[in-house]
Amino acid sequence: MRTVTVESTLETVFRMESARIIATVTRVVRDVGIAEEIAQDALVAALEQWPRSGVPDRPGAWLTATAKHRAVDLVRRRETYARKLAEVGRTLPEEAYDPEPSGPGDIDDDVLRLVFTTCHPVLSAEARAALTLRLVCGLRTDEIARAFLVPEATVAARITRAKRALAKAGVEFEVPYGPERAARLGSVLEVVYLVFNEGYAATAGDDLLRPALCEDALRLARGLAALLPDESEAHGLAALLELQASRIPARTGPDGHPVLLADQDRRHWNRLLVRRGYDALARAGAGRDYGPYALQAAIAACHARAASYRETDWAVIAGLYGRLMERAPSPVVELNRAVAVSMTEGPAAALALVDALAAEPALARYHLLPSVRGDLLARLGRVGEARAEFARAAELTRNERERALLRARAVELPSGEAS
Repeated sequence: MRTVTVESTLETVFRMESARIIATVTRVVRDVGIAEEIAQDALVAALEQWPRSGVPDRPGAWLTATAKHRAVDLVRRRETYARKLAEVGRTLPEEAYDPEPSGPGDIDDDVLRLVFTTCHPVLSAEARAALTLRLVCGLRTDEIARAFLVPEATVAARITRAKRALAKAGVEFEVPYGPERAARLGSVLEVVYLVFNEGYAATAGDDLLRPALCEDALRLARGLAALLPDESEAHGLAALLELQASRIPARTGPDGHPVLLADQDRRHWNRLLVRRGYDALARAGAGRDYGPYALQAAIAACHARAASYRETDWAVIAGLYGRLMERAPSPVVELNRAVAVSMTEGPAAALALVDALAAEPALARYHLLPSVRGDLLARLGRVGEARAEFARAAELTRNERERALLRARAVELPSGEAS
């Protein structure tokens, strides 16, 4: 096998398995910063050995075993870790390594512990998100910077400070209990949602979807729901992700280009995931008591129940968005509500809502604002203005597939204005 092929394979495997490797090593060394360094050491070892010996049959297990052995060696070299080494010797036999996951429904407890660790309240919200995307999702620093619209150096500094803060605070590598778990749960749910969104609609790059991230987020959400059977919002998040993930097979065409919700062939939606979503939503509790994630899941369920885009119960969806604005107000929620309003009260009523959002700082570079506005203007026959909005949206997005779609929508508009 040529070196370039080995390197390509290794890059893919490491991106898929890095969270489990780092989580496994963190269990040994109890420091996420050191764990990441050891995981990188295992990557270097593979780069040195695999071109000569070939890619192992179970490359993820090879990397995990190599990293674990190095972690145990590090603990051995530190006399002050003698007690911890005895514990490692009892619970982590050196010659053993964790098996690779048997399927997307499995949950790796160490990865769940890693998420709770990176979401510790000793860190700022920005630092929690950046560190989780780095360690749990394997995103590069530049990718995280693009997702948050900040300089790469800012993200790098956040991650470095976050790892130091966790080490200084002596944060335990565990899923906490009682009040401490409750204090972190909101951040954990938010980060899992963020991970899924990055996979469902990549902020940058040549592909609209990053399925591996969606699978990671689904696995974590299912694990959280199982771990916290009485937490309504844990089930609400699981329901939301199941229902959103059900659309993935229909979200892109054979050429990889995005397919809008209105144009998707719903026969391609994954009905097993839809049923799982319904079940999780039922476990989230009574409809009037839904939290923000359960409300979003209820909206997704409305789409899933409709045989077509036109048969969707848009009045119910508009009402659910109104309730969501009460529970978790944000300009993005209001923008989504405007889309539902456009289907019940017409594009003119929705345009007034969208125009009211124009001065929102959070939407200043949000490409979906001009995209939605362009669609409303097109429906009102204001073609020239619509074309300009689609062009502006294309300039703002950093995803090449979305950019191509928006430019195509501008070109496909009929010439001239409505009389």
